[in-house]
Amino acid sequence: MEIAEYKARMARREYLTAGSGAHLLMHRAAEDARRIVCEINGAFHTAEELRALFSQLIGQELDDGFALFPPVYTDFGKNITLGKRVFINAGCCFQDQGGIFIGDDCLIGHQVVFATLNHDLAPARRKNMFPAPIHIGKNVWIGAHATILAGVSVGDNAVIAAGAVVSKDVPANTVVAGVPAKVIKTIENEEERI
Repeated sequence: MEIAEYKARMARREYLTAGSGAHLLMHRAAEDARRIVCEINGAFHTAEELRALFSQLIGQELDDGFALFPPVYTDFGKNITLGKRVFINAGCCFQDQGGIFIGDDCLIGHQVVFATLNHDLAPARRKNMFPAPIHIGKNVWIGAHATILAGVSVGDNAVIAAGAVVSKDVPANTVVAGVPAKVIKTIENEEERI
């Protein structure tokens, strides 16, 4: 199995059986991801070098507006898609096997977790997984230590408060907070301040 076929299967949310071709591809991709992540996290790099390394990690050429403050972690890497001018702060974790799509002008806070896989609840099938992509709209701000769970879509201009656990879709132009995250505010206009 190749990456393109794997991504298509994940987009269809196909069940992942432990030991299957898709599962074995995940493990091969994880080795490549670990190599690149170790390079990113293991030494000082200029902004240009970080952009080149992260581009290699995700298999997508990134624009000059991309910024990353290491360390960063991923156990796959090849199913992350970034828009323009995305900023990723230190300590973020991308479990991207199921797909992570981040729109233009997003700000990702310290130690944000994106989790796109769930294991089967049945003990006999616990190693099998259900993938579901995460979609982040444009101009979204995700606060420090937030967790975005599998299958969640976040609308444009939304704000995820620090420490929130997002298990359901977030409407555009809202602020969500809490565990589980709930809408606490609607963003009414461009001049609004927190």
